[in-house]
Amino acid sequence: MLDAVVVGAGPNGLTAAVELARRGLSVAVFEARDTVGGGARTEELTLPGFRHDPCSAAHPLGINSPAFRDMPLDRYGLEWLHAELPMAHPFPDGSAAVLSRSVAETAASFGPHDAGTYRRLVAPFLPKWDALARDFMALPLTTLPRDPLTLARFGLAGLPPSTWLMRRFRDDRARALFSGLVAHAIAPLDGLGTGAVGLVFALAGHARGWPVARGGSQSISDALTAYLKDLGGAVHTNYEIKRLDDLPPARAYIFDTSPTALARIAGLGSYYERFRYGASVFKLDYALDGPVPWTAKEARSAGTVQVGPGSRDIAAALHAASREGRAPDKPFLITVQPSVMDPSRAPAGKHVFWAYGHVPSGWDGDLTDAVERQLERFAPGFRDRILARATAGPPELAARNANYVGGDIACGAVSGLQLLLRPKLSLSPYTTPHPAVFICSSASPPGPGVHGMSGHNAAKAVWRRIRAS
Repeated sequence: MLDAVVVGAGPNGLTAAVELARRGLSVAVFEARDTVGGGARTEELTLPGFRHDPCSAAHPLGINSPAFRDMPLDRYGLEWLHAELPMAHPFPDGSAAVLSRSVAETAASFGPHDAGTYRRLVAPFLPKWDALARDFMALPLTTLPRDPLTLARFGLAGLPPSTWLMRRFRDDRARALFSGLVAHAIAPLDGLGTGAVGLVFALAGHARGWPVARGGSQSISDALTAYLKDLGGAVHTNYEIKRLDDLPPARAYIFDTSPTALARIAGLGSYYERFRYGASVFKLDYALDGPVPWTAKEARSAGTVQVGPGSRDIAAALHAASREGRAPDKPFLITVQPSVMDPSRAPAGKHVFWAYGHVPSGWDGDLTDAVERQLERFAPGFRDRILARATAGPPELAARNANYVGGDIACGAVSGLQLLLRPKLSLSPYTTPHPAVFICSSASPPGPGVHGMSGHNAAKAVWRRIRAS
C-alpha cells in the first residue's frame, strides 16, 4: 500500500507529492493527460519553433513561493529569467507607469502627487516580505505566523476593497496600474480583499521581479517531476481517474482537481455544491515577425504589459465579464512577452506573445478582433507582425484543463469570502468528509497562481493525518 496518491500533476499536485516524499513517504502521481504540467505547460501552439505557454507565463508568485524556494529546483533545470522591467502599463499619450524592482522608480512613474503615497503604502511590508509571504500564503494558518504584527497590518490595508485603497491616489496613473494588478484575480475591483491582491503582486515584483522560466512554464513542472522521482516518487501519465477504485490502495488520496471533479470521483455528493466558479478569459498566443511595436518605450523592455488605459476602463471590463454576463467592448488585457527575456522561445529575430481579456464563464464568442483593436491602440502596426495566432476561449480552456470549469483559470471565483476561505468555510480546507481524501488544487488556499503553496499546505494536513493514524 502506498502512503499517498496524488490525482493531477499540476504544480500543486507535484508540490504536495514532493513534500510528502521528502518526509520519507511512498507517493505516486496520476495525470490524465500525456504530460505533466496542469496550468504550467509549454507547447508549439502556432508554428514550429515558437514555444508558447497555454496558460501561465510570468511567475511573480512562483519565484517568491516559500515552497519552491525551499526546493533545489535549479538543480533540475529551473532558471528564472528577468526583463529590464517586471511590468509596464502604457497610456494613450505614449507614456507608461511601471512596476520596477525599484520602489523609487515605480513611484516616480506615477507622478509627483502619488509618488510619496505609494512609497508609504509599500514601505511597512517590503523589508519583511519573506515572512509576510510565508504567513499570507499559508492562510488559513497551518503554522503560527512568523510576523503576526506585519500580517495584521497587511490585513488592515488589504482586506477592504481595492477601490478603497486606491482613494489614497490623486491621479489615475497609479490607480490604473494598481487596478491592473488586482485584475489578475479575474474579479471586480470592489470585492472584499482585493486590495490585498494588488499589494501582493506589487510587493512580489519589488522583492524578486516577474520572471519567466527559461524554456517556458513547462520547466517548472518538469523540475518538480524530476525532483519527485529522485525522492523515489512515481508519476503516471495518460491515466484518467473516474472513481477512487481506479487508484491503487493508499493511506491518503490528494486531489489537484476542481472541487466538482473531486466530489464526483470520491462520491462526496453535494459537499461542494456552494462552491462558485468565476469568469473566464479569452486567450491568444501569437507568433510574431518581430517585437511588439509598443509606443511606450517602457513597454518594450517589460516582461508583462497591462493594456487598458484607465482604472474606470479596467473596472468596466471586469464588471461586464463578471457581473453583466457579457464580453467587454474594450477588454482589459494582460499580456506577456516571454521572448524579450528568453530568445530561445522563438526562431532568431521572431517573438512569442501572450494576451488575454476577460469574458463570462462558458462564453463561446470570439474576442480576437476586440483584443487586437485594443493592442493596436498602444502598439500601432501590431497586426502587421502576426505570423500566426492560436485562440482559446472558455470551451477550449475547459477542454485543455478539466480544472478550468467554464474556462475559469482560477479554479474558483476569487471574490467575497471565497478569496481566502475556499473551497468551504472551514479552518481545515484541505480535508473532506472522507478521512483519506484531501484537496490541494487552486480551489484551496492561498488560491490561483503557479506557486505550489496549496499543495504545500495540503501536504502538511496529510502528514498530520497519517502521523496520527
